[in-house]
Amino acid sequence: MQRLQAYKYELMPDGEQERDMRRFAGSCRFVYNKALALQKENHEAGNKFIGYVAMAKHLTRWRNGLDTPWLKDAPCHPLQHALKDLEQAYKNFFAKRADFPKFKRKGGGDAFRYPDSKQIKLDQGNDRIFLPKLGWLRYRNSRDVLGEVRNVTVIQSGGKWFASIQTQREVEQPLPTATTAVGIDVGIARFATMNDGSFIAPLGSFKKHQQRLARYQRRMSRKVKFSNNWKKAKAKVQKIHTGIANARKDFLHKTTTTISQNHALVCIEDLQVRNMSKSSKGNNEQHGKMVKQKSGLNRAILDQGWGEFRRQLDYKVAWNGGMLLAVPPHNTSRTCPCCGHISKDNRLTQATFLCVDCGYENNADVVGAINVLERGYRLLACGEMAQSGRSMKQEPTEATRKSSRSAVGIPVL
Repeated sequence: MQRLQAYKYELMPDGEQERDMRRFAGSCRFVYNKALALQKENHEAGNKFIGYVAMAKHLTRWRNGLDTPWLKDAPCHPLQHALKDLEQAYKNFFAKRADFPKFKRKGGGDAFRYPDSKQIKLDQGNDRIFLPKLGWLRYRNSRDVLGEVRNVTVIQSGGKWFASIQTQREVEQPLPTATTAVGIDVGIARFATMNDGSFIAPLGSFKKHQQRLARYQRRMSRKVKFSNNWKKAKAKVQKIHTGIANARKDFLHKTTTTISQNHALVCIEDLQVRNMSKSSKGNNEQHGKMVKQKSGLNRAILDQGWGEFRRQLDYKVAWNGGMLLAVPPHNTSRTCPCCGHISKDNRLTQATFLCVDCGYENNADVVGAINVLERGYRLLACGEMAQSGRSMKQEPTEATRKSSRSAVGIPVL
């Protein structure tokens, strides 16, 4: 099987190379914004969407034009890839996967990509990489790059430059070393609760630095915008944000690696985090209710990183030969795993579950994890192997459930 994997390293450019990278990122941002403005004008005129091939001809005119001759100084392929990024943004919007494309601003995630592997040279022995119009760049070689280099993305984050090297290699179809299944219920008080009662405590990286971040943001707000002191204050705020993001990412990588190595079947809830964290402010006509409380809840939800948790589990479980199933999340913590009775009265508090029908008592998060695992078994029994798992077509019999568990090498409960 083909495995695509990215390796990210911190670059160590000299002054001239750093200036060139800022200029190249600015050129790609300019091309993206100019193409987006052209698409909007074209739409308002009632014309059809401009595809990449037609838009690339506009790029040629911009590079040869008298108004923007500095575009010639930037490498051509990253500029062309900026147009492809815009086309993909429109496709995501039409498919309702993202909002309408927005104009990019300076300092907001500057990046550009070299898509042609023939123009890239990687010298791991000497800790350097060659990129067109930048030359050889030193990088912090923390681990070996495996596979054939496909593309390189240069990114600025927290005042530093990084190179993300995507590779492709052929690997054997992995076989799961573990034979157990696990249901996971994610939350705020407990980041992840397993069906056996064990749980992983949340990191809360944003909550830990929230007061310090607010203090530096207040200092930044008192400075004259775009002054030197304002830029220094902004750099400190960005440094805190970078530390928060890095701590969260490290926590998620360690957690997902442990889960994927120890379980052959992982069942999670198909949560729509974007809908769960929507603002409740409302509008001028209809004001929202409990806005402050909902704002705090949204902040706590986003601090957990549930979307990134699922994304990492997706490919790590597959790399270890396992399977990830996302099941419908409705009533997972209100359904009794013993008798199947569903009622909001079953959950007395946020942490306590007590069935009003049969008297079964347990932690509410553990109950949710048990029901998540059971719904994963049902999906296997119904033959629905897709990860979305948004609907269950039928209720399998007990014999069918047992046979489906045995088929994937999971012990029958």
